[in-house]
Amino acid sequence: MGRSWSDPATTLAHNQAMTIGVLEAVRAEAPSAVLVAVSSGEVYGPPASLPVDETAPLRPQNPYAVSKAAGDLLAGFYADAHGLRVVRPRAFNHAGPGQPPLYALASFTRQVAIGLEAGDDPIRLVTGNPDARRDFTDVRDVVRAYRLLAEAGEPGVFNVCSGRSASARELLAALSAAAGVEIAHEVDARLVRAHEVMEVRGSAERLRAATGWQPEIPLETTLADTVAWWRAEIRAGQVEGTA
Repeated sequence: MGRSWSDPATTLAHNQAMTIGVLEAVRAEAPSAVLVAVSSGEVYGPPASLPVDETAPLRPQNPYAVSKAAGDLLAGFYADAHGLRVVRPRAFNHAGPGQPPLYALASFTRQVAIGLEAGDDPIRLVTGNPDARRDFTDVRDVVRAYRLLAEAGEPGVFNVCSGRSASARELLAALSAAAGVEIAHEVDARLVRAHEVMEVRGSAERLRAATGWQPEIPLETTLADTVAWWRAEIRAGQVEGTA
């Protein structure tokens, strides 16, 4: 999302080209298939009320979110115009092992892993806005939701979220406890986004009713597993600047 500010044209062009390509391919070759067109909780923008449900208007506040809203609407259009069986999960923030450090929680856990491998205590950790709150779900739970939606085959829009929010400050406290070290927190003004939405928290009641899904992996496990994954990557020489 952060990179979309510096190159919005590429973000919009790539996401729309990919979406329209998949939709056209399904329409031509497999019109009876269930298509899971993954969207984002970012499409809602500043919520009028919390938790956000699927009836909320789309008010994207960054170029990435605009591209995801456009793709979401394209998928809905193909369902209406061509009768495709399109499921549109709107996934809120998700994290876990393997996620690149472009995302906040992946960046935090990477910084902790680098500090642990270097033997630092306290570990210096840099963030953007420490008070913005986001609704985090483990990526393994998110993927399970996608699978259940595909199996159910019920068209429509479904939020994929935990229904709880956490700030960067709270995440760092949890990381400190999980890693057993002190964290020296610094805020980098360059990482504070324009048009920051201060709290995002969704409702997954529609998803739960359709599939029985609910998140199973606690945030503490997500943090510990992701730190462990980054440490393994560092030891294997796969993390730039740590070899």
